[in-house]
Amino acid sequence: MRGWRPLVLILAGVFAASATMVARPQAVAPPGAAKANQARIKALLAFQSDLVSVLAPSADAERLLAAALLARPLPTQPKITTFHALIERAARTEDAGSAESWARLADCDPKVSCPNSDALAQLVQQAPDNAAVWLLKLSQDVNGLKKQVARQDLANAAGAKLYDDYTGVGLKALASTVSTLPPPNATIDPNSAAGANGVQVFIVFGSATGMPQPALRDTAAYCEKQAPDDASIKDDCLKLGKLLEWGSSPLARSLGLHLREVLNPDVAQQQDAQAARRNLIWQVQNFAELSLRAQNDKARSQHLLALARTGGTQMSLVLAALRDDGIPTDAPADWQPQKAN
Repeated sequence: MRGWRPLVLILAGVFAASATMVARPQAVAPPGAAKANQARIKALLAFQSDLVSVLAPSADAERLLAAALLARPLPTQPKITTFHALIERAARTEDAGSAESWARLADCDPKVSCPNSDALAQLVQQAPDNAAVWLLKLSQDVNGLKKQVARQDLANAAGAKLYDDYTGVGLKALASTVSTLPPPNATIDPNSAAGANGVQVFIVFGSATGMPQPALRDTAAYCEKQAPDDASIKDDCLKLGKLLEWGSSPLARSLGLHLREVLNPDVAQQQDAQAARRNLIWQVQNFAELSLRAQNDKARSQHLLALARTGGTQMSLVLAALRDDGIPTDAPADWQPQKAN
């Protein structure tokens, strides 16, 4: 599964960038800077908890989804404003959709059973044309040694109309509600020119990581292992790959290109997939750098928040942010991906 680990680590860095700017030790800092940094982190957590409290009384699915994602990393929430309580309420609202059920997948105990089986069963009914749902089932059934069921999961994924992990919906919900309260002065980095917008970007993009992700590595392993000995599986894996190349996330696109590279016998197609994946890594790395610059740039922070509020997918946000900042989406001819540690 060459090429997978570097892109996974790079993408993780995109969403961790804001948190890193807050939490990392400063190379040159006056006495007491570490203490001040810890105080700001404490203030940020308190502010995030206050946002949850303000959003929680709503009966609107989007606001409750945002509240649930904000609450998920908080360790000491009251029972009525925990991730569990809020995402259950979000999923029961009149305007609830697949995104709320998708977020419910994370409402589970990893030591007992994850993802949430009730949420997965509901998604099969709500979104049968979403390949992401079937790849969740594929991972579950492969690991449960249900060979025939896993084979059908692959066929269902290959026959789906789209791949969407709903991260774009989560980003929109968070970006649309984060300004409900103004960030207190204690949360704002005095060394950042982004001010309150920097705090909002940190909260929105950090909390969006609470949306679950399918174990796409399981799909890659399944196709690589089974396709060489079964022409029908190979055909479905290639069909799925084409769908994933237009998927909602960089990781989904990477898997689609990976499947084309390793399973398509046409050398020209293999080379084209390699070039497209190189461009994808360029896009992700440059978006990571752009996100870091936004932490000290008010205009860029405001623009990222505005892009998130428009909806769309994680991938469409990445491409729009690059284009709007004048960054080409194709890598220069002499560019090589950075190695991930």
